[in-house]
Amino acid sequence: MELEKELKKALEHLRKEKEKKFNQTVDLIINLQKYDLKKSPLNLFVLLPHKVKEKKICAFLESKQKNLDTITKDEFKKYSDKKELKKMVNKFDFFISEASLMAGVATAFGRALGPVGKMPSPQLGIIANVNEKEINEIKNRINRSVKVKTKESSIKLAIGKQSMKDEEIIENILSVYNAVLKALPKGKDNIRNIEIKFTMTKPVKISEDGTKK
Repeated sequence: MELEKELKKALEHLRKEKEKKFNQTVDLIINLQKYDLKKSPLNLFVLLPHKVKEKKICAFLESKQKNLDTITKDEFKKYSDKKELKKMVNKFDFFISEASLMAGVATAFGRALGPVGKMPSPQLGIIANVNEKEINEIKNRINRSVKVKTKESSIKLAIGKQSMKDEEIIENILSVYNAVLKALPKGKDNIRNIEIKFTMTKPVKISEDGTKK
């Protein structure tokens, strides 16, 4: 596959850069064209083959759970304090909720979680039956998922870590690329090019036909 080969070359090029003292993030940038953001906004979760990082997850549940930060219904009132609310929103990457509590969650936390894109979502974040198996499954899906949301004509995502194998990074990139391709109204015609970079490097550009630029 042409794109796979070019991604491999791009990663080899990025790895020639001077080694940094930390494990850099691998960023994927998909630049769009002939695409109306307002008419066809993208908002999807893509399950990656390889986990990028462990996310901090908080759950709104009827009762406390082991191995999971939990806010019960009785504790909602504590977060009417704006400082506590802000601290809670910043502390966690992802929020999930028991289905029966969603109305209360929307009232108590919607204004804080909505604007930062952390509101529990029917796509990945609302639990009908709370049990250990269900919670472990949803935690695993969240840790291997990335959210693709179009706010501008470029999609930017953390797709891996420098310490990961090239093959793993490429598999993650292709999973997102193919999901985006499928969701765009005109498919490949809506993609101008893709770029990949490490945290501290310049991007390497690859055109939509898989050739490096």
